[in-house]
Amino acid sequence: AAFNKLGFNIFEGPEIESENYAFDKLNIPTNNPARDIWDTIYVKDVKEIKSLVLRPHTSPMQIRIMENNKPPIRVVIPGKCYRYEATDATHEWHFHQIEGLAVAENVTFSDLKGTLYEFSRRIFGPNRKVRFRCDFFPFVEPGVDMSIDWNGEWIEILGAGMVHPKVLEGVGYDSS
Repeated sequence: AAFNKLGFNIFEGPEIESENYAFDKLNIPTNNPARDIWDTIYVKDVKEIKSLVLRPHTSPMQIRIMENNKPPIRVVIPGKCYRYEATDATHEWHFHQIEGLAVAENVTFSDLKGTLYEFSRRIFGPNRKVRFRCDFFPFVEPGVDMSIDWNGEWIEILGAGMVHPKVLEGVGYDSS
Protein backbone atom coordinates (compact mmCIF):
# COMPACT_ATOMS: atom_id res chain seq x y z
CA ALA A 1 0.00 0.00 0.00
CA ALA A 2 2.89 2.39 0.72
CA PHE A 3 4.16 2.18 -2.86
CA ASN A 4 0.65 2.40 -4.35
CA LYS A 5 0.23 5.73 -2.55
CA LEU A 6 3.53 6.86 -4.09
CA GLY A 7 2.21 6.10 -7.61
CA PHE A 8 3.73 2.66 -8.21
CA ASN A 9 1.96 -0.31 -9.81
CA ILE A 10 2.56 -3.87 -8.61
CA PHE A 11 3.76 -6.68 -10.90
CA GLU A 12 4.73 -10.27 -10.18
CA GLY A 13 6.93 -12.61 -12.19
CA PRO A 14 7.97 -16.23 -12.66
CA GLU A 15 9.87 -18.09 -9.95
CA ILE A 16 11.87 -20.01 -12.57
CA GLU A 17 14.02 -17.86 -14.85
CA SER A 18 16.52 -18.31 -17.63
CA GLU A 19 20.11 -17.26 -16.96
CA ASN A 20 19.56 -14.68 -19.68
CA TYR A 21 16.99 -12.78 -17.60
CA ALA A 22 18.46 -13.60 -14.19
CA PHE A 23 21.99 -12.48 -15.10
CA ASP A 24 22.95 -11.62 -18.70
CA LYS A 25 20.43 -8.84 -19.32
CA LEU A 26 21.20 -7.41 -15.87
CA ASN A 27 24.87 -6.81 -16.70
CA ILE A 28 26.00 -9.67 -14.41
CA PRO A 29 29.02 -11.28 -16.14
CA THR A 30 29.50 -15.03 -16.46
CA ASN A 31 32.42 -14.95 -14.00
CA ASN A 32 30.39 -13.24 -11.24
CA PRO A 33 30.31 -15.39 -8.06
CA ALA A 34 26.51 -15.01 -7.85
CA ARG A 35 26.24 -17.37 -10.82
CA ASP A 36 28.13 -20.18 -9.05
CA ILE A 37 26.22 -23.27 -8.05
CA TRP A 38 26.85 -22.21 -4.44
CA ASP A 39 24.67 -19.11 -4.78
CA THR A 40 22.25 -19.94 -7.57
CA ILE A 41 19.97 -22.97 -7.69
CA TYR A 42 20.07 -24.39 -11.23
CA VAL A 43 17.01 -26.33 -12.36
CA LYS A 44 17.73 -27.88 -15.76
CA ASP A 45 19.93 -27.39 -18.80
CA VAL A 46 17.98 -26.34 -21.85
CA LYS A 47 20.21 -25.59 -24.87
CA GLU A 48 17.91 -23.01 -26.41
CA ILE A 49 17.79 -20.81 -23.30
CA LYS A 50 20.95 -21.84 -21.44
CA SER A 51 20.13 -23.02 -17.93
CA LEU A 52 17.04 -22.43 -15.89
CA VAL A 53 17.41 -21.20 -12.33
CA LEU A 54 15.15 -20.67 -9.38
CA ARG A 55 14.80 -16.89 -9.30
CA PRO A 56 17.77 -15.58 -7.24
CA HIS A 57 16.26 -12.07 -7.11
CA THR A 58 13.24 -10.20 -8.46
CA SER A 59 15.41 -8.06 -10.79
CA PRO A 60 14.65 -10.11 -13.94
CA MET A 61 11.18 -8.55 -13.92
CA GLN A 62 12.81 -5.14 -14.47
CA ILE A 63 13.92 -6.40 -17.87
CA ARG A 64 10.58 -8.01 -18.72
CA ILE A 65 8.72 -4.82 -17.82
CA MET A 66 11.07 -2.53 -19.72
CA GLU A 67 11.03 -4.81 -22.79
CA ASN A 68 7.25 -4.53 -22.95
CA ASN A 69 6.62 -0.92 -21.83
CA LYS A 70 7.83 2.52 -22.71
CA PRO A 71 8.67 5.03 -19.96
CA PRO A 72 7.41 6.39 -17.71
CA ILE A 73 7.51 3.25 -15.57
CA ARG A 74 6.88 3.11 -11.81
CA VAL A 75 6.51 -0.43 -10.50
CA VAL A 76 7.29 -2.63 -7.53
CA ILE A 77 7.82 -6.35 -7.91
CA PRO A 78 7.37 -8.53 -4.83
CA GLY A 79 8.38 -12.16 -4.99
CA LYS A 80 9.94 -15.21 -3.47
CA CYS A 81 13.65 -15.70 -4.23
CA TYR A 82 15.93 -18.71 -3.87
CA ARG A 83 19.66 -18.98 -3.13
CA TYR A 84 21.88 -21.80 -2.10
CA GLU A 85 22.97 -20.52 1.32
CA ALA A 86 23.81 -21.95 4.69
CA THR A 87 20.76 -21.74 6.90
CA ASP A 88 21.13 -19.89 10.19
CA ALA A 89 19.20 -17.35 12.28
CA THR A 90 19.58 -14.67 9.58
CA HIS A 91 19.76 -16.70 6.34
CA GLU A 92 17.43 -19.12 4.59
CA TRP A 93 17.53 -20.74 1.16
CA HIS A 94 14.41 -18.81 0.19
CA PHE A 95 13.19 -15.35 1.14
CA HIS A 96 10.86 -12.61 -0.05
CA GLN A 97 12.14 -9.53 -1.84
CA ILE A 98 10.55 -6.37 -3.20
CA GLU A 99 12.07 -4.74 -6.27
CA GLY A 100 11.30 -1.18 -7.29
CA LEU A 101 11.79 0.39 -10.70
CA ALA A 102 11.23 3.95 -11.87
CA VAL A 103 12.25 4.96 -15.37
CA ALA A 104 11.32 8.34 -16.85
CA GLU A 105 12.97 11.45 -18.19
CA ASN A 106 14.54 13.63 -15.52
CA VAL A 107 14.38 11.03 -12.74
CA THR A 108 17.40 11.67 -10.53
CA PHE A 109 19.24 9.97 -7.70
CA SER A 110 17.63 12.54 -5.40
CA ASP A 111 14.22 11.23 -6.50
CA LEU A 112 15.32 7.70 -5.63
CA LYS A 113 16.53 8.74 -2.19
CA GLY A 114 13.38 10.76 -1.51
CA THR A 115 11.13 7.85 -2.52
CA LEU A 116 13.01 5.40 -0.30
CA TYR A 117 13.01 7.86 2.58
CA GLU A 118 9.24 8.31 2.27
CA PHE A 119 8.75 4.54 2.00
CA SER A 120 10.72 3.97 5.23
CA ARG A 121 8.69 6.59 7.08
CA ARG A 122 5.39 5.06 5.94
CA ILE A 123 6.43 1.52 6.85
CA PHE A 124 8.61 2.04 9.93
CA GLY A 125 7.23 5.29 11.38
CA PRO A 126 7.37 9.04 10.73
CA ASN A 127 10.47 9.67 12.84
CA ARG A 128 12.59 7.03 11.12
CA LYS A 129 16.12 8.08 10.19
CA VAL A 130 17.76 6.62 7.08
CA ARG A 131 21.35 6.26 5.96
CA PHE A 132 22.68 5.67 2.44
CA ARG A 133 26.14 4.20 1.78
CA CYS A 134 27.86 3.41 -1.52
CA ASP A 135 27.50 -0.19 -2.68
CA PHE A 136 27.97 -2.14 -5.90
CA PHE A 137 25.39 -4.02 -7.94
CA PRO A 138 26.18 -4.76 -11.63
CA PHE A 139 22.75 -3.59 -12.82
CA VAL A 140 22.83 -0.11 -11.24
CA GLU A 141 25.17 2.88 -11.35
CA PRO A 142 25.59 4.41 -8.83
CA GLY A 143 24.58 1.86 -6.21
CA VAL A 144 23.82 2.28 -2.52
CA ASP A 145 22.57 0.35 0.46
CA MET A 146 20.02 1.93 2.75
CA SER A 147 19.82 1.41 6.50
CA ILE A 148 17.25 2.58 9.02
CA ASP A 149 17.80 3.45 12.66
CA TRP A 150 16.31 0.85 14.98
CA ASN A 151 16.76 1.05 18.76
CA GLY A 152 19.93 3.08 18.34
CA GLU A 153 21.43 0.71 15.74
CA TRP A 154 21.63 0.91 11.94
CA ILE A 155 19.97 -2.00 10.13
CA GLU A 156 20.54 -2.42 6.39
CA ILE A 157 17.19 -3.05 4.74
CA LEU A 158 17.82 -2.69 1.01
CA GLY A 159 20.12 -2.07 -1.90
CA ALA A 160 19.27 0.49 -4.56
CA GLY A 161 20.60 2.55 -7.44
CA MET A 162 19.95 4.09 -10.82
CA VAL A 163 19.46 1.57 -13.64
CA HIS A 164 22.83 0.92 -15.30
CA PRO A 165 23.17 2.40 -18.81
CA LYS A 166 24.04 -1.05 -20.24
CA VAL A 167 20.78 -2.45 -18.86
CA LEU A 168 18.79 0.45 -20.33
CA GLU A 169 20.49 0.07 -23.71
CA GLY A 170 19.88 -3.70 -23.62
CA VAL A 171 16.11 -3.12 -23.62
CA GLY A 172 16.31 -0.45 -26.31
CA TYR A 173 16.10 2.64 -24.09
CA ASP A 174 18.22 5.75 -24.59
CA SER A 175 20.62 5.81 -21.62
CA SER A 176 21.73 9.43 -22.05
